[in-house]
Amino acid sequence: MAKSDNMLTKRIVPCLDIKNGRTVKGVNFVDLRDAGDPVILAKQYADLGADELVFLDIAATLENRKTMHDMVLKVAEQVNIPFTVGGGISTVEDVDDLLHCGADKVSINSSAVKRPEMINELSDKFGSQCVVVAIDAKQVNGEWLVHLAGGTIPTTIKLFEWAVEVEQRGAGEILFTSMNHDGTKAGFANEALAKLSELVNIPIIASGGAGNIQHFVDTFNIGKADAALAASVFHFGEIPILELKEALFNNGIPVRI
Repeated sequence: MAKSDNMLTKRIVPCLDIKNGRTVKGVNFVDLRDAGDPVILAKQYADLGADELVFLDIAATLENRKTMHDMVLKVAEQVNIPFTVGGGISTVEDVDDLLHCGADKVSINSSAVKRPEMINELSDKFGSQCVVVAIDAKQVNGEWLVHLAGGTIPTTIKLFEWAVEVEQRGAGEILFTSMNHDGTKAGFANEALAKLSELVNIPIIASGGAGNIQHFVDTFNIGKADAALAASVFHFGEIPILELKEALFNNGIPVRI
């Protein structure tokens, strides 16, 4: 069943990929470069009109877990908008810890694929509104296939089938990243996004490919996304958030300004 075409405001979501306590950004998931202190960036984004934030611990090793908890506590003190934390989350206890530190939602990816029941467990315990399932997918021979571990491990799982299962198990949102588009600044995967939006009733966050304001207009109009996530165009000042929102508003897209 397709989502109703309601007038809920569309969300702009800066994404901060975290490694060793710093924000980093790459192209197609590799060639990382430093983009600054995540707590300072988070405060700036909240002040500049971002609707939500996503923090992804892309190294997600045990050594980084404490760093992540400290960062979440600091971010919670500094920002007044919802934020999601992901990377290396594999147990209900991990989620409990992060929510207690101040995160509003958690994002799970590889752990959900390896043990889908985890989606049910988290939804039952914390409510579906806390559970974001991130799906990294790549188009391989015309078929969108799910990839794990920051896009490094291919699977035979089909994107659209997995998205439907994820919703049925209690996820509150899907964060879909097109690996083909990530970091390329050539636009979002709008055809795949539109199909996802037709298949599920939960919000879809578009990720991968933002390069200019028109790309955001297109992902809301053509891709039917509920939110658009980007990193480098925000981190390096290429697209000011207020300017982006004014352009969306002028294109008839409902946003919070």
